[in-house]
Amino acid sequence: MHISEGVLSAPVLVSGAVIAVAGCAIGLKKIDYDHIVHVAMLAAVFFVASLIHVNIGPSSAHLILNGIIGLLLGFAAFPAIFIALLLQAVFFQYGGLTVLGANVVIMALPAVMVHYLFLPLLGKSPRLSIAAGALSGAGAIFLSSLILSAALWLTEKNFFETCVLVMAANIPIMIIEGIVTGFCVTFLLKVYPEIIPGQKNGNTSDRKSRIEKGQKNEV
Repeated sequence: MHISEGVLSAPVLVSGAVIAVAGCAIGLKKIDYDHIVHVAMLAAVFFVASLIHVNIGPSSAHLILNGIIGLLLGFAAFPAIFIALLLQAVFFQYGGLTVLGANVVIMALPAVMVHYLFLPLLGKSPRLSIAAGALSGAGAIFLSSLILSAALWLTEKNFFETCVLVMAANIPIMIIEGIVTGFCVTFLLKVYPEIIPGQKNGNTSDRKSRIEKGQKNEV
């Protein structure tokens, strides 16, 4: 999913950099200092998951996990993904510094989108939660592939065939990430709901109600 150096035109690079800076600024303002550890942990997960690449022309296919990162972090996904991509560019030459902004937008913007689309569905019911998680994982990859293809097409219309190839190559990734994200969301709701925005109060009240019912039964 990384775009290499020297592929995109200057207007696309500048647009990507501006959007990335704006997203990171909003994300930094929205980070709850009590959850900085979560942001760092998910940045590390993204860093490791996206190290294995299958090259496809000027881009590459690999696990991203931006769906689960978006659900858990919202706009904070921008700085988390930015740090991970910066380290990858510096240490492993994945992508590059000039295309860093565009690559951040390709992976972080879909993460924020699925956060607002599917987060309200989590915790409603087990089936709805796993469906929302699966759609978040698959949808984030689809949107990332779409933005990547748009960036290539806006740079050069002759990239159309490459855009089709990128979309097709990421279909298996969409399926895999949908399954992984769905099960991750279900697991977190059961063992660590506090990490999911909006779930702490609801789960706490549920636990209190169960305790109160148990105390009444004992009486």
